Amino acid sequence: MEKQTLGSKISSLRKEKGMTQLELAEKIGITDKAVSKWERDLSVPDVATLPKLAEIFGITVDELMQANMSDKKEKDKQNPKELINLIFKTVALAMGIAVVVLSIMESIELNSAVLMLGIGLACMGVSQFNK
Repeated sequence: MEKQTLGSKISSLRKEKGMTQLELAEKIGITDKAVSKWERDLSVPDVATLPKLAEIFGITVDELMQANMSDKKEKDKQNPKELINLIFKTVALAMGIAVVVLSIMESIELNSAVLMLGIGLACMGVSQFNK
């Protein structure tokens, strides 16, 4: 399945119906400049406009919006490496903050503080090697 943004989907559906941007705009009651911005992904249709667009194209609002949803799902699947890096950096930051807070509260022993900072540094090292 080809990835499409909402704008490219509107453009392809409009062309399938043999309409110009001006004709589509007139049917909805907006300017052709707004349609142009949608198709170039510079803006998106108003929520109230989506049912009108779907009706004009002979599809459901869900089908119209499926372009963005499938793109987002694909993007989420594409970068597990970035997620792992983010997790390692978050653990490192949490360890550092925990050591500072517990030190201020005088609730941590030196050995525990060094261990926690070591874990944080190890996580930062792993995230750097993962790049």
